[in-house]
Amino acid sequence: MHKSLRLAAIAATCAVAGAALYGAGAATAGQTTANSTHEPYNIGQLVKDIDTYYGTAADADGVYQASPTSPYAQDLASVDRAARAYIDKAARKALHRGEKPAVVFDIDDTLLLSLDYEKRYNYTYNSASWAAYVNRADRPAVPGSPELVRYAESKGVEVFYNSGLSEAQRSAAVANLEKVGVDVNLDADHMFLKNTATPPAYLSACATPGTWTCTTVQYKSGTREHIERDLGYDIIANVGDQYSDLEGGHADRSYKLPNPTYFVG
Repeated sequence: MHKSLRLAAIAATCAVAGAALYGAGAATAGQTTANSTHEPYNIGQLVKDIDTYYGTAADADGVYQASPTSPYAQDLASVDRAARAYIDKAARKALHRGEKPAVVFDIDDTLLLSLDYEKRYNYTYNSASWAAYVNRADRPAVPGSPELVRYAESKGVEVFYNSGLSEAQRSAAVANLEKVGVDVNLDADHMFLKNTATPPAYLSACATPGTWTCTTVQYKSGTREHIERDLGYDIIANVGDQYSDLEGGHADRSYKLPNPTYFVG
């Protein structure tokens, strides 16, 4: 996962609630930055706003958690209700037509919450510290996400994962997802991770062995295209915390989860 625009995204914290549902066909990222000669946003105050939004507090083990009664949790619950209603209806229609419905989930801050990392590293990204953090495999769940995954499965929907985590982080990702109750289809045929050394043939337009030029949108939309075109599924819903998780088509409807801590272009 590349978080090159992390601090720029902090400035967008107040806009996350209104962007929860990202409708099919929408293509703009909705991200803004200050563009004037006026004093820029105050980062210290924005961090306080983010803590308030998450209801951030350290638990008994010193791990920063989001409050279940926070505005963040409320926004997640709103998206969850909308997604469940749609998945139920779309799955029934697809199965009635003899189609194979699927739902695609991002992982970082869609299923596994990285708030503790953000707090400890003051909303900055370092590849070594991030890799170590992921490999600990003890991130908490994004509230409601394990239940949404299991709900989709219960409706006869095939669950896939489409993540910017690297292939080397697969075992840690699987272990962490199992730990929080996301125990659906965690095999390599359903969990797509970024393999820059030997990329799949369906990404050949932007990735060849040893050479990776895919943008996040190219990688994620290309993977969804593979799920639909090559595997024969109809992706009825795509769920992610970044607009780049959702852009590029190959999903009937997309759901944007709130994330005011970083932006992946």
